[in-house]
Amino acid sequence: MVDWSGLTTDVLEHISSFLPFPDHYRFGAVCKNWRSVSKLRRYPPAPQLPWLVLDEESETKKRKFYSLSEAKHHSIEIPELHGRYICGSSYGWLFAIDIKITCILINPFTRDCYDLPPIPAYNRDVDFTTLIEDVPSDYIEEPRNFTLKEMQTRSVFKAILSHDPKERPDFTVMILFGEINTPAFWRPGDSSWTMVDGPKCRFEDVLYFKEKFFVITAMNVLHVVDFQLAGPKLKEIGLEIGKDGYPQQCYLMDFNGNLFFVERFCEYVQEVDKELDLTVGFNVLELNLEMKYFCEWDDIDDYVMFLGRNSTIFVYSGHSPNCKKNSIYFTNVTDGFYGCYDLGIFDMTDEKISKFYSNEVFPRVGAPIWLSPNPW
Repeated sequence: MVDWSGLTTDVLEHISSFLPFPDHYRFGAVCKNWRSVSKLRRYPPAPQLPWLVLDEESETKKRKFYSLSEAKHHSIEIPELHGRYICGSSYGWLFAIDIKITCILINPFTRDCYDLPPIPAYNRDVDFTTLIEDVPSDYIEEPRNFTLKEMQTRSVFKAILSHDPKERPDFTVMILFGEINTPAFWRPGDSSWTMVDGPKCRFEDVLYFKEKFFVITAMNVLHVVDFQLAGPKLKEIGLEIGKDGYPQQCYLMDFNGNLFFVERFCEYVQEVDKELDLTVGFNVLELNLEMKYFCEWDDIDDYVMFLGRNSTIFVYSGHSPNCKKNSIYFTNVTDGFYGCYDLGIFDMTDEKISKFYSNEVFPRVGAPIWLSPNPW
């Protein structure tokens, strides 16, 4: 009879390098020898579909996750995330904030964690009339009163990393925060966030691409963060982007070393007990920064795109048979006052939208977010 516990480290490492995230943990539970090998980090995780990070369970306070490849829920005890709202996902790490606007950066599976400085105070002197004067009235919401929990969810719109902290200790966290999603960054050793000087307009997304941070405004104006000046500033690229007016949300992404811009369009739906903005379509554009032009892509072939408040994720469908190729999996644009109902799959072949998950479980505050599990 074969003594599986006696396999050499090289053989076990080679086997584990092909395992998706859930099987990687099951692998480590076999015996002491296999568990020690599962903690080695000489191989990257196998290609896999992302997980959907959901809200806390009300009774156990465990964080809920949904594995797309398994079509299965997982509930994991992560005390560091209790009472925190998650507003960023990058390299398998989560950016989470609490009611006091204090932040952490955590890998929910290794439990490695960074305590970050509090978010800078809101600028309550912003003249919003100057910020929205050129924005169509359809995009301007009526004034509302916010609860403390709702203010928490809106203090940081998005957070991304320049690198995996385990691979590059000199990584940078870039956030979009406050009333107009102002860019700010933090690096290990900093005692506070550093604001990036730029135009007083609303920003929609941020991306780290080819060793630079790029941000896009609500008016589809692209900027790059210039760290070489006396203070970090935004520098406009000078590329006109878009083809069908202003989208409800836009995204920047790195796809196989090329810069892409995705427009997401929604329609307002009034129901008996709720008001919803539901996604109706996407445009995918490749940007050429040198030549200052863009071209539209009708499909992404055998790839799958995952959009939300996470750093955009691309997966090759050949490695993941349980996903729909040439499609965009999306989660809510914003945190809904009536719950997070807008999620689904946009098929770029026939431009139809279908569901991959029940909408009924989502809370009024706290939109789901995609996470690429990183056991390292």
